[in-house]
Amino acid sequence: MKLPVHNAPEDRMLPSRRVILIGGLAAGATALLSACSVTGASQQKGGSGSGSGVVNALFMQQAGYTTSDVTAMTAAFEKQNPNIKIKPVFVAYEALHDKIVTAAAAGTYDVVLIDVIWPAEFGNKSIVADLTSRYPADWQSSMLGGALITAEYDKKYFGVPWGVDTKFFYYNKALLAKAGVDPATLGTWSGVLDAARTLKKTGTVKYPLAWSWSQAEAIMCDYAQLVGAFGGTFLDASGKLALNQGGAVDALRWMRQTIVDGLTNPASTTFLEQDVEKTMNNAQAAMGINWTYYLGSSNTPANSKVVGQIGVLQTPAGPTGKRPGVNGSMALSVSAGSKNQDAAWKYVEWLTSEAQLDKYAKEALPIWKTSYTTPSVVQSSPETFAAAAKQLDDLIVRPQVVNYNGISKIIQVELQNALLGNKTAQAALDDAVKSAAPLMAG
Repeated sequence: MKLPVHNAPEDRMLPSRRVILIGGLAAGATALLSACSVTGASQQKGGSGSGSGVVNALFMQQAGYTTSDVTAMTAAFEKQNPNIKIKPVFVAYEALHDKIVTAAAAGTYDVVLIDVIWPAEFGNKSIVADLTSRYPADWQSSMLGGALITAEYDKKYFGVPWGVDTKFFYYNKALLAKAGVDPATLGTWSGVLDAARTLKKTGTVKYPLAWSWSQAEAIMCDYAQLVGAFGGTFLDASGKLALNQGGAVDALRWMRQTIVDGLTNPASTTFLEQDVEKTMNNAQAAMGINWTYYLGSSNTPANSKVVGQIGVLQTPAGPTGKRPGVNGSMALSVSAGSKNQDAAWKYVEWLTSEAQLDKYAKEALPIWKTSYTTPSVVQSSPETFAAAAKQLDDLIVRPQVVNYNGISKIIQVELQNALLGNKTAQAALDDAVKSAAPLMAG
């Protein structure tokens, strides 16, 4: 799931990923972005190895699973596999991407934790191994669909999801009740806008909606969720940018109109996730989307005036009936340059197994469907798990392109241009596609 990191030097720090959710589930804000433009060695030549020996693993410090969690999981693995010794290394998210790339040529790490936005780059440059042939056949049906695509690129799997997250829809029960709004009407974005109009008309709250629309990776995450709801796509069948067509344009028009109509707080164009968190925790917004951690934040008296008042739902459906969440997950990959890939795979299988993920479900959401019907797992936060069971089966991935970082920054600029009224949605997205063309070809 998503924890306390920031996506680029200009971004402010996101809230701690160690926030405790209602009932004990822990998570945090998303490991938001982004791969710096550095080049790794191509066509790494590793080896299967003997299936034993030393496995060097690279993790990030802020992951949903704490350092102590990983240490405990690893100790249990080594007890079951005494012929394998794990040597874990932990770094900050901001250092993770470059650490993986610079270590690739030497094959320093056998297992690496990667972000959902890196499979295209790492797979294309042969930094991580293609694990498709190692995937058991039943994983296609037993793993949640949205989780399954986390490390997928070019119809291949370059890792196994571990620490999944998405943005859910949150609403203030007390404010809706005061305005006479039925939460049952929040299943569609049309219903959300109707609710927002009522909240505004009754004077319950000046700006009912708050969003993470700052010019940062945050806006890409919110936009992706709406692109999916409006039936749009980032890429066409040939892999070219297509966000200046159809539902992707409709989504941006919709976003801008909510500002024009006074339903969205205009300061949303400067907000990151923690700003939405603070706004809702101060009862200055009645509805918004945010990562899994937010429910816990809302129920923490030290920083919330709305304890016990926030509900969580699957993201609303758009006009097409679709309602995917944005994929904000991580994955465990085997380095292409590893000389001990069989032992590395055994470790990855252990860490991502249902038994391990269920045991640590208070720290990060599991990837297996059956976990969501296991009483001992869901009892820590029934409301969250009920929404997650639906949402994690349907996620949209930000564009899986090799030069994601540069392309994302271009799109961010044009999304802001449209939201601020500097350009029409169509003109802004046309310009985004045109400006990104050289990077798409690179």
